Amino acid sequence: MIERELIHIDPFSRPVLVVVIHTEEEFDWSKPYDRNATGVTHMRHIERAQSVFDAFGIVPNYVIDYPVASQAEAYGPLKVYADAGRALIGAHLHPWVSPPFEEELNARNSYPGNLPQALEQEKLRLLTSRITAAFGAPPLTYLAGRYGFGPNTGGILESLGYEVDISAAASIDYSADGGPDYSGYTSDPFWFGQSRRLLGLPGSGGFVGRLRAGGSPLYRRLTRPWLRKARISGAVARLRLLERIRLSPEDYSEPEMRRLTHALLADGVRVFVFSFHSPSIMPGGTPYVRSDADLERFLEKCRRYFDFFMRELNGTAMTPLEVKEWLDEH
Repeated sequence: MIERELIHIDPFSRPVLVVVIHTEEEFDWSKPYDRNATGVTHMRHIERAQSVFDAFGIVPNYVIDYPVASQAEAYGPLKVYADAGRALIGAHLHPWVSPPFEEELNARNSYPGNLPQALEQEKLRLLTSRITAAFGAPPLTYLAGRYGFGPNTGGILESLGYEVDISAAASIDYSADGGPDYSGYTSDPFWFGQSRRLLGLPGSGGFVGRLRAGGSPLYRRLTRPWLRKARISGAVARLRLLERIRLSPEDYSEPEMRRLTHALLADGVRVFVFSFHSPSIMPGGTPYVRSDADLERFLEKCRRYFDFFMRELNGTAMTPLEVKEWLDEH
């Protein structure tokens, strides 16, 4: 777990929405990692998402990986948005498609924070250089591929001049697959790093329902295999006694995201990080969007949630760098 200094925000502050897009290559999520899976055809359709953001005055943070940063058909549209102030560009490290290629391909090494320090640093240095060459400015925000922040990542980010990390996934434990355990994290922002000047913005998530005080320990017990087999876990969720929800239109409905938001607001959270993967804007690009009808439902979930956040909650939108500047002033 990262050594963190939690940031306590005035509970009367307007809620802030940060939109982060994992902007990456297309690959089959059910198959082994493949260095040759670098297709980016979905980026021809990125306007499908950008038009929704524009309609609500949202400047999204596209965190991009090496296949996107190295192919003009992928980064070209994003550069138009970035140059017009309609988007912020950050970095997203998928080790298996990011040079140098020195590590064995396996699940554990798909989390960049598990790599040897020198290799993790070199991969991120080359990615940073590639993004800088494509966009004319260095990325200052980072989201580790597969949320794989590791023991050396903070120091590497500081050495490369990054300002905001968005890798943490509040309430999720990836340790069974060799990844980090964020089950003890809340959705609150935090300062970290040697000089405590790096801002951590966790992807928003947490528990809702009458049993939510039990948090991760209770959820872990309720999702044990034998309870799943006995359908106890599903019954608990259907009765809304305890649900784990993330702020993402992938896997979660707009009412679920509303419930999460209200629960986090009651906890004092004022910064909300909403995210999804860029291939979801193309049918077949991810498991979440398989058809044109799925795509329209997906985009409509985004529209409805943004409308709820801006109108009903009187919220505002910021980029991660704007959030850092705002918190620096308070």
